[in-house]
Amino acid sequence: MQGWNVSWGVSREAQVRVVRELTSRGYNADRDAVTLLARAEDPDAAVRQVVDGVPPETLTVTAGHVRSVLDAAETGTVERDTTVSGGDDVASNTGQGEMAAVETSGVDSAAVDRDGEGDGTRPQEVAVTVTGDITGESTGTGEYGEFVAVFRDRYERLAGKLRGRVNHRPTTAIEALGGGADAALVGMVTDVRSTAGGHWLVELEDTNGVFPCLILKDREIAPVVDELLLDEVIAVEGTLADDGGILFVDAVHFPDVPRTNTPSTADRHVQAALVSDVHVGSQEFMADAWERFADWLHTDAADPVEYLLIAGDMVEGVGIYPDQDEELTVVDVYEQYERFADHLKAVPADLEIVMIPGNHDAVRLAEPQPGFDDDIRDILEVHDARVVGNPATVEIEGVSILMYHGVSLDDIVAELPGASYEAPAAAMTHLLRKRHLAPTYGAKNRLAPEQRDYLVIDEVPDVLHAGHVHTLGVGEYHGVRTVNSGCWQAQTPFQRSVNIDPDPGYAPILDLDTLDVTVRKFH
Repeated sequence: MQGWNVSWGVSREAQVRVVRELTSRGYNADRDAVTLLARAEDPDAAVRQVVDGVPPETLTVTAGHVRSVLDAAETGTVERDTTVSGGDDVASNTGQGEMAAVETSGVDSAAVDRDGEGDGTRPQEVAVTVTGDITGESTGTGEYGEFVAVFRDRYERLAGKLRGRVNHRPTTAIEALGGGADAALVGMVTDVRSTAGGHWLVELEDTNGVFPCLILKDREIAPVVDELLLDEVIAVEGTLADDGGILFVDAVHFPDVPRTNTPSTADRHVQAALVSDVHVGSQEFMADAWERFADWLHTDAADPVEYLLIAGDMVEGVGIYPDQDEELTVVDVYEQYERFADHLKAVPADLEIVMIPGNHDAVRLAEPQPGFDDDIRDILEVHDARVVGNPATVEIEGVSILMYHGVSLDDIVAELPGASYEAPAAAMTHLLRKRHLAPTYGAKNRLAPEQRDYLVIDEVPDVLHAGHVHTLGVGEYHGVRTVNSGCWQAQTPFQRSVNIDPDPGYAPILDLDTLDVTVRKFH
């Protein structure tokens, strides 16, 4: 990308906002394109129109793209996506034991009750396959060599997704190039710091060494610095300084999900209920809401729901934070799981149930988390529920659903400007863009050294389902449906102290044949 100056009549703030929005969607842009978009009456809407209208193979948005798309919009020839509705209105309970659907951003408003639809029969044998499960495979002991192995594995797998997009050279080969040469490097971010002049120095490490890269503050790509996290793998292109000792960066690439990604869907109408963060044992567990949810699953309206996927924190746990015992109704963790199992018995017996642990569950805190030990597995054998590790990819009806509890979202919200607990689905897109579920090592999220990095997103999922943050969110990124399923726990004293307002008692219902989502309210 070329350096740019502020054009007459266009504020630099507007241009920076345009660049940040384009880079967040995976696009570069030339200077004239940025200027045209910043001059638009509604720059944000103009960016959305251009992103929707450019050819799928586009990497750099040009002024020609902008003129073509915006001119078409003015003449009414641009096709608009009407499959996803917006709106914040929450429908009330019908009073007949059925919960009305709730519309939220990214939720299909056409996915409504289907009383009496279909013959009510379900397949006798439905294959549910699980991949990426650490359960029974963990070999980590905390030795230094295991840390080296997991980082090397992360680098090699993510670098493999980037090398085809740039003319990558190892750091040792770049050092041998002459000053002023063009160069590209794929590396792991080891440091990001500002210089005395306000520029950004990014150090990238590959398996041969470390090389410094400089992002100038007045370049179009400067806003991308806000998205960088330590330990993630990126590619950069640019020009070497005269002495060959530093790379002036012109472009930054993330592993990302291809914009041409097309998700798989089921070949029949079938649904999955996505829930998380039940927190049985807490004083704030909403048992009445769960009972209404379970009752609804027995109605004709819920007949298409054949799967229940639970993304962790089935119980409140014990000793998770100081003075937690003062907020518990059940102080024994095994009894908490027994109570949870009792609540799980209330859902239909023919549901296929898959669950993963979370940070409140009785497993190790470090990710990846294996499934529970045998004592707890025995308790959870309700309706033949399947317990797997966190994370894990569950494939049902041809649809791959990456289940991850979501503790790394704490790091995303803390480190990236604009990320928030109020918009968890948007925060989840950063994980997809980086193709890693927990990019930063040693922050709030604890990571276990294994021979293989189980948190790399090797294959693009059709759905990313998470929880942890207790707020509801539904979105879409490059064809991947993102769902954060809220919780079943009312606001706790701790959440109140940090101003977190949870979304309890909701159940996102995923249509596996369309990947549309209906959010149902049960509190």
